[in-house]
Amino acid sequence: MCSTRNIRLLISYDGTDFSGWQIQKQNGKKIRTVQGAIEDALEKIHGETVHLTGSGRTDAGVHAAGQVANFYTGIKSMAAERFVPALNSLLPQDVRILAAAVARPDFHARFDARMRTYRYQFICGRPSLPQESRYCLQLWRHPNIMALNDYCRELLGELDCSVFASPHDTSKSRSRYISQAHFFIQGDMLIFEIKANAFLWKMVRSIAGTLLQYEEKGMTTAEFKALIASGDRSLAGPTLPPKGLFLWKIDYYRE
Repeated sequence: MCSTRNIRLLISYDGTDFSGWQIQKQNGKKIRTVQGAIEDALEKIHGETVHLTGSGRTDAGVHAAGQVANFYTGIKSMAAERFVPALNSLLPQDVRILAAAVARPDFHARFDARMRTYRYQFICGRPSLPQESRYCLQLWRHPNIMALNDYCRELLGELDCSVFASPHDTSKSRSRYISQAHFFIQGDMLIFEIKANAFLWKMVRSIAGTLLQYEEKGMTTAEFKALIASGDRSLAGPTLPPKGLFLWKIDYYRE
């Protein structure tokens, strides 16, 4: 290991035409994934297979502004930052490497992550522009942000998230620590931002859909709190489509 360097990448991608982050096969053949695209580019640079470890998996159609990944390289002649133009010259246009740096030898993009931040974007009360439609969900109304943020306060802290879990989620525990959850306006977009130590499969999209449904129906904060306590997914709102969701930022214990 002493002859190799651990390279940390900051990655952005448009997830629309990818089958998620993680390499996977369909009918015995690799399908298009972000991890697969970057590993293919790394193989061209190295002349051999290079494994890329991501901070977490994003589902098909989900985007990233701040995905983090790491890989080990035996190439000594290339400065770490040179992997940015080298990889971008080989990658499709819907994946960009934003930064590359040498990490400590034992850095692990997934296991060293302390907090993960996601954002869901909405266009409210007007038609979305063509360039927005891949990255925002269209809402034909203006939600009550004060009511939404009242609900969000009930999400903070250590929480049993069973009510927001997909029935196909295989996590051993459905308890997660949520440090931040709120709605805010940015330009003419409504943003839902949530930060937690980890997330269940489709959890953010389920939370966002439930918050909007409860706000539209005029449900009280006490009713939303009771919903969480029930753990009954059938009482929660819809799982929103992936196109508005971004993996926004990863925080680490040690940078």
